[in-house]
Amino acid sequence: YYIEGTQGRYCMPGPVLTLFISLIILFICQEKDRSREEWKKRSIYQLMTDRFATSKEEKPCNVTVNNYCGGDHKGLQNKLDYIQGMGFDAIWISPVVKNAEGSYHSYHTVDFYGLNEHFGTKQELHDLINECHKRDIYVMLDVVANHVALVGNDFSTINPFNSPEHYHEPCTITDWDNYVMVENCRLADLPDLKHENNWVSDELIRWIKYMVKEYDLDGLRVDTVPEVPKWFWKRFNKECGIFQIGEVFNGNENYVHSYQGPLTSTFNYPLYFHIGDAFRDRDLTILNDYYSRQRPVFQEGNFTEVLGVFIGNHDNARFLYNNQRTKEQLDMASVFSIFWEGIPVIYYGDEQYLSGGPDPGCREALWDLNPAYNTESLLYKYYKTGLFYRKNLSLWEKDLEQLVCEKSQYAFRRGDDVLTVISLAESDDYKVEISLEKIKEGKYCNIFKKDDCFDRAEKVTINIGKEPKVYIPKDSLVEGYYIFE
Repeated sequence: YYIEGTQGRYCMPGPVLTLFISLIILFICQEKDRSREEWKKRSIYQLMTDRFATSKEEKPCNVTVNNYCGGDHKGLQNKLDYIQGMGFDAIWISPVVKNAEGSYHSYHTVDFYGLNEHFGTKQELHDLINECHKRDIYVMLDVVANHVALVGNDFSTINPFNSPEHYHEPCTITDWDNYVMVENCRLADLPDLKHENNWVSDELIRWIKYMVKEYDLDGLRVDTVPEVPKWFWKRFNKECGIFQIGEVFNGNENYVHSYQGPLTSTFNYPLYFHIGDAFRDRDLTILNDYYSRQRPVFQEGNFTEVLGVFIGNHDNARFLYNNQRTKEQLDMASVFSIFWEGIPVIYYGDEQYLSGGPDPGCREALWDLNPAYNTESLLYKYYKTGLFYRKNLSLWEKDLEQLVCEKSQYAFRRGDDVLTVISLAESDDYKVEISLEKIKEGKYCNIFKKDDCFDRAEKVTINIGKEPKVYIPKDSLVEGYYIFE
């Protein structure tokens, strides 16, 4: 067999040619792995597109005005180095569909097949996603299948759901324990789509399949999950073809877990509330309630490994808004969320210690900081080191066990070679004694601080101080990731 090349004809034996062609076909035809098995290895940086970065003139953003501040997809693409520098390999972006004017958050849809022009053109969205994929960054798109924009009862401007028969009769959710009301009434007066109308549910499935294919998406963050019937989410899950993580804004573990299966996974709201309470009340024993009572619920079906672990998002006041919490505590909580089981989801701006209040206060423009996009921020460095070792050690493959749970100190292991310790110490000279029967022999060192090491024994005493500490075998350390020399 002969192949024409730029320098002439080349002879290739038949079997070699067959193998060559087979490899090309395999490379072209194989689908990207977008399953939970791949996503559990990822770390997600959540951002609000309008508030993260702009390609236009950087104007001050007044978060109380509830309008666009100028963030866009091109600006985001220009800041991928900043995100990747922290070690994130997935981003969660705002909904991209066309929205009612002024809806900078992009949760008020008027055209499911149109694009939010404030974020840029279709080509710029493609460019952003293509650049992310070149960097091995997954793109998770926020999607809304529960409601549309605030249009009252005039649906003529909504595409494609432009008829009253596409919606439930107007009513307001007043009892969140009444699932019929939650699924059929309006959230914040937003018209509620009627999923039991076959045309509506079919069209929503057509739409999400179009979005996934058109923009080569890797995952979906699903908004307002309990407001939609589980039978619809089961179909959505089956047909969209990629990983989904749902917003079930509730602290009850059984309630949240009931949506795991209908969707691939959910955010770990029960743990979020426990983390907040533990640091607010300065009592880390609060975390034991989650570990002993709630965590076992999520272990059914191995859902703990794909729960979204977070300490803040766009719907809640930031961690530091509560003045009883300190920057050192945010460092502690952040390291905890990285090394705990599940998928770390970090809200943009935490790395710069933003402290905005409840929505809309927590939706600051990152470019308003001075300096903006500061890669020398201490928490930026904690993310960089922590996320590097999470991936380098394949942390998702390691089991978790709580070792110490006291009011001012908390420690847990991952597998037999990773030890994480956090505290509420008010001084730099604070010690914790830990039993290490299940940790393998050897010398262990702190990934954040050079020369902070100990030799494994049945019990060790560690000077914890005000800094989070993660100890791994000395021979697993990699130069260039220390924060403190």
